[in-house]
Amino acid sequence: MTIRRPQHSDLLTSSDKLGLRLESHDISDYLTILEDVCADYDIVDSMTPEHTQVTYPRTPGIFPTPEDNPYNAWYVKTEVKGKNKGRLAGLKVALKDNVCLAGVPMMNGSSTLRGYVPDIDATVVTRLLDAGGTILGKAQCEYFCVSGSSHTSAQGAVVNPRKAGHSAGGSSSGCAALIASGHVDLAIGTDQGGSVRIPAAYSGFYGMKPTHGLIPYTGVMPIEMTLDHVGLMSNTVEHNALFLETLAGLDNLDPRQQHLPISFDYSSKLNKGCNDLRIGVVKEGFNWDNSEKDVDESVRNAANLYKSLGATVSEVSIPLHRKGHAIWSPIAVEGTTQLLQGYNYGSNWKGLYVTSLMRAQRDWQQHAAEFPHDLKSCLLAGDYFSSQYAGQYYAKAQNLVRRLKAAYINAFKDFDLLLMPTVPLKAPRLLTSDASASNFVTRALEMNANTAPFNITGLPAMSLPCGQSNGLPIGMMLIAPDFKEATIYQAAAAFERAYDWPNLTHNKA
Repeated sequence: MTIRRPQHSDLLTSSDKLGLRLESHDISDYLTILEDVCADYDIVDSMTPEHTQVTYPRTPGIFPTPEDNPYNAWYVKTEVKGKNKGRLAGLKVALKDNVCLAGVPMMNGSSTLRGYVPDIDATVVTRLLDAGGTILGKAQCEYFCVSGSSHTSAQGAVVNPRKAGHSAGGSSSGCAALIASGHVDLAIGTDQGGSVRIPAAYSGFYGMKPTHGLIPYTGVMPIEMTLDHVGLMSNTVEHNALFLETLAGLDNLDPRQQHLPISFDYSSKLNKGCNDLRIGVVKEGFNWDNSEKDVDESVRNAANLYKSLGATVSEVSIPLHRKGHAIWSPIAVEGTTQLLQGYNYGSNWKGLYVTSLMRAQRDWQQHAAEFPHDLKSCLLAGDYFSSQYAGQYYAKAQNLVRRLKAAYINAFKDFDLLLMPTVPLKAPRLLTSDASASNFVTRALEMNANTAPFNITGLPAMSLPCGQSNGLPIGMMLIAPDFKEATIYQAAAAFERAYDWPNLTHNKA
């Protein structure tokens, strides 16, 4: 195939767009000049594409009927069996539908990607199959993974298995419902503002967002490269730790990965207990404007239960935590907008580009009117502030991240772990179809004040269920220094052994 050569009208359009002010009679000279560049593009076009190897057989799967999909959690069901033995042998896994699984449809919750079929396996897919796991399908997620609730997917709302009519949490919403209902043992989600930990809190299971870059993001549809995290979802701490041992490590294809540890042993401390742990209860993680009293009280009660397990527990103040979400906001809205305009991969980084996904996303603006209100509001804000201030507030926020992270690191001088509510509230009711744009956006973004700061700082954080109220789970979040996931698992496993969280019922006044 020969690359289409630019025409006179193409260069005139580009000149106007770029402000070059070329006269029409100059265009002919530039058409000649650019022929050598076009010849280079011809060479690149003729070369065999660079792909990762797909080694395990699979079928495209089936789209389940409503009867076979009671929580609307599956997008497509299939079965991809890994090796006969390994640390994940016998475990059933769901993939969030922004993770590439070659030959199986993927739509990332969006109408714009309906019909897209990836041609590669994400690195995490290969690793879990090599470890003996079995993939049962792709789980629904929120539209382009922007929402923290479960009402924005083009395929319809995902329902919380713990209580009908309530949000399962987002954006890894389908994974949440499948884990909480016991349909799968493990799920791979992603987390840019809390999208693994929020569902864990709303639906009652263990959701780990590891240190930024610890798990390669290769082959997963990005949102904002400095926020992108692959996260792990499970019904037990042990399975979560085994999953991280399987997926962690360098793949040389993801620029997010830097200065990784050389050992990924997260199971060895599971039975160690809490006698040596110092836990700081972050004052600023409580009493938000939308905090529910039973959530704050249940998390404080759970923190006190750690004392009975031998941990040293005391309150710590980190005032800058209260501004963490505000620092996250310009990075999220401007970064998301810029990356989407770059066909979801942008440029200026080395690694694996999923060119088939870039092609599928190329004409997204032709379908932008179909976007849900939360995505529209993000794009409007991102475009306005990027254009009005030339990215200065994105840059200022990224610079402020260092100050915020230093505040957490300073607290770690006195504590091994920090503790706070994962989210300020329990899973709310799903919205009705006549909800206003304002209510739609509020419900999508109302819960991530505590989770978002650990996306921009990259610190590992895990939500674990610590009680329930009115039939809905309550989540407690543990945070550790970079690459200290084993300490989080140590504390989470001790709590899991000692307390049956559904029986830690909040005592209503």
